[in-house]
Amino acid sequence: MSTDKPARLGSGLSALIPDAPAPDGGPPEGVRMVPRDRLEPGQFQPRRRFGEEALNALADSIREHGVLQPILARPSADTPGHFEIVAGERRWLAAGRAGLAEIPVTVRELDDRTAMEAALAENVQRRNLSPIEEAEGYQRLLEEFGCTQERLSTVVGRSRPHIANMLRLLSLPDSVLHLVDDGALSAGHARALLPALDPVGLADRVIAQGMSVRHVERVVREQHGARRRAAAGKDEDALALELELGERLGLRVSVAQKGEGGSLTLHYRNLDQLDDLLDRLRR
Repeated sequence: MSTDKPARLGSGLSALIPDAPAPDGGPPEGVRMVPRDRLEPGQFQPRRRFGEEALNALADSIREHGVLQPILARPSADTPGHFEIVAGERRWLAAGRAGLAEIPVTVRELDDRTAMEAALAENVQRRNLSPIEEAEGYQRLLEEFGCTQERLSTVVGRSRPHIANMLRLLSLPDSVLHLVDDGALSAGHARALLPALDPVGLADRVIAQGMSVRHVERVVREQHGARRRAAAGKDEDALALELELGERLGLRVSVAQKGEGGSLTLHYRNLDQLDDLLDRLRR
């Protein structure tokens, strides 16, 4: 179990990396102007995509106002006089587009785990990450650096259930993860797909039909209900009919066959659903 003293919940970089003298004995704030070409991308950057439109908008802002928040960096382990970006790579990229030769940098001596925590904390609190990038950041800290979910919760200001739920997303097939990463599916859709019998096929239907998260949840429940009924010996044609009608009506449907006849039962959860069903039947 980690013996690290936990940072204050949700306090972000200020709690994770308290003010300390810069490596060269500079002022406590440690802010200096550094040539942009002496900075290099960090190895622990959790974000893979920055977005052209967003970068251009930030570059326009930097041209007008400058870099308002210094980049956090640590001395490069490979190149003397150079620095590895810990937090603020997006600002560094936009500053290059804005034509800045120097940018303000706060330099700290940080070990790998603290650098990874800082990079993840900034991106999560700024909401700069896709759900999959966030989940992969949590997983890397847990697996590579032995971080606990309790410490992660403290560092990034997210609840432990939130972190656990995000990590569960990584169990989805790669093709579904790519759809979430690209923004074609939301995190809510991804969570609803976790228990699906065929998450890949259902994900394609979600996109093609514009299904809501609640619709996906209902389809998954119906699929599992059909599986249970199949295990109890219900006819496959009846099961297929239940699923098709259930999706079209937005209700749970039961088909019971008795010889040449049988019964069709529509289950509604409230009077609004019943009124809607009756209205459609009358039309």
